[in-house]
Amino acid sequence: MIPSTLRIDDQDRVRTIRLNRPESRNAMTPEMQEELIAAFEATPREGVRVLVLTGEGNAFCAGLDLRVLQSMHTATLEEHEASAARIVRLFRTLWELPVPTIALVDGPAIAGGAGLATLCDYTLASPAARFAYTEARIGFVPAVVSAFLTLQLGDKRSRDLLLSARVFTAEEAQSLGLVHCVAPREELASRMRELIATLMANSPESLAATKKLLAAQQAAWLDTALSAALAANAAARQTHDFHEGVQAFLEKRKPQW
Repeated sequence: MIPSTLRIDDQDRVRTIRLNRPESRNAMTPEMQEELIAAFEATPREGVRVLVLTGEGNAFCAGLDLRVLQSMHTATLEEHEASAARIVRLFRTLWELPVPTIALVDGPAIAGGAGLATLCDYTLASPAARFAYTEARIGFVPAVVSAFLTLQLGDKRSRDLLLSARVFTAEEAQSLGLVHCVAPREELASRMRELIATLMANSPESLAATKKLLAAQQAAWLDTALSAALAANAAARQTHDFHEGVQAFLEKRKPQW
């Protein structure tokens, strides 16, 4: 089935998945999440050696679509839990993919979009890239991404980014270790090709085995962390602060906590 929210191109065993909702800054819908999961899961079965994830237009991904936020007001607990479980599956599938992954970020990567951008094995960014885990600004909890961010940065740095919900630059992301390379927009493609050539020169079986080993070493901790995250994500959606935060965001006013 041809995805409606993604553009997928295969060339020389390199798969490029492009988030393709530029009119909404590539904001995620449940449909996009499902299509990403399917595309990720299919990748190792189809002879792909390297996967590139990027966004169409002037953003990487702005997080959840506004219509999804609005619909959360009337969702049942079961629907909240199913939505949270889909996010867990999306992030964990990308994290554990037995194929090297590269995120190419040119513009904002916000909330869940920041998660997608930084969960890849390599993240290349232009100076125009901006990152933020903004869930606390709307009374939400950055539950699922917190597990992966803690693995990447440790507790202290993760607390800063998640509690402040601040926007940070590609240069700061590089200093934190979330971004591997910051280069002018016109140089990003060549930097990516150099990286792909390096990866393609290595044994695909060795790369897959290495990624599976790394995932196995972290699996027990992630099982526990993501179980707690799923519960926190679903619970946060039913709080007063979340409803007020989303409503204030949609009405473009300051929330009244």
